[in-house]
Amino acid sequence: MTSAPRGHVLVVAEDLDPSADLVVHALAERDVPVMRFDLARFPQHLVLAAEHDGRLPGWTGELAAGARTVRLEEVRAVYYRRPGLPRTAPGIAPEYREWAQGQALVGMVQVLGSLPVAWMHHPDVYRASAHKPGQLTAATACGLRVPRTIITNNLRRARHWAESIAGDLIVKPVTSGAITLSGRSMMLPTRRFDPTDLDGSLELTAHMLQEWVPKAFEVRLTVVGNRMFPVAIHAGSAAAQVDWRADYDALQYEPVPIPGEVAEAVRRFMSRYRLNYGSFDFAVTPSGGWVFFECNPAGQWQFIAAATGLPIAEAHAALLGGVDT
Repeated sequence: MTSAPRGHVLVVAEDLDPSADLVVHALAERDVPVMRFDLARFPQHLVLAAEHDGRLPGWTGELAAGARTVRLEEVRAVYYRRPGLPRTAPGIAPEYREWAQGQALVGMVQVLGSLPVAWMHHPDVYRASAHKPGQLTAATACGLRVPRTIITNNLRRARHWAESIAGDLIVKPVTSGAITLSGRSMMLPTRRFDPTDLDGSLELTAHMLQEWVPKAFEVRLTVVGNRMFPVAIHAGSAAAQVDWRADYDALQYEPVPIPGEVAEAVRRFMSRYRLNYGSFDFAVTPSGGWVFFECNPAGQWQFIAAATGLPIAEAHAALLGGVDT
């Protein structure tokens, strides 16, 4: 294997993140030096010293964790994958804790974000690309088929729209986020429902309703740089047929080809958002049509790699190491 040029890759992720674990391992196999840390360790267990000389663009200095130090000017890439928030020292007065946390977050992320290196993904790119309403518009503009959708807190408009669909609907969160039920944090799954179920609770907040798309199966398409890994997800339970995340034990996985026109539209979508990674969710209809649901720019992929043996971690390492093909 050809060794990549020297320079550290920063892996900024939670300590318990199996996807980050696989990327670190793949980078190590390429002899690419890695410094991994969670933002939750800053500022108590990480030291940042960044200098700007007022003349040349960019920051110099170091990032240190214990005895290990990385020079900022020697960083080659940053793999930024849903880290925690900085945790400030207990000794900070309560009225200053939120302020201090904000200083730590902006100080670290903006210094790293100013480095002229490859990112997967820069926080600004993630924020711009992470939400379903904008994605549906972008997907349509890029040539992908999407479900008919309404986002509303108006019951009368929702009922009128449902009548125009003349079929079953699904409701899904507008944006990801956990809720706590019976003391347990959980994500709300997509739910299929009959239009007659619409009631006044819809007006309590924004709801996202879509037409139900008949499925032969679903596809999780993992895109890393120029490489695409399309995998069919076959659901073996009623819950998984609506939202495969609701019943992982009922799933079977199978690599499948991607139609050329879908692949080209996905490339346009990636370019539009300046993404070099994305986890795309599609339904494949009984007639073979591909229908776009969403793209998660920080989506999980380790379960796909484990089930199929696809070299997704190696693709990450190639891109971050500067040898993506």
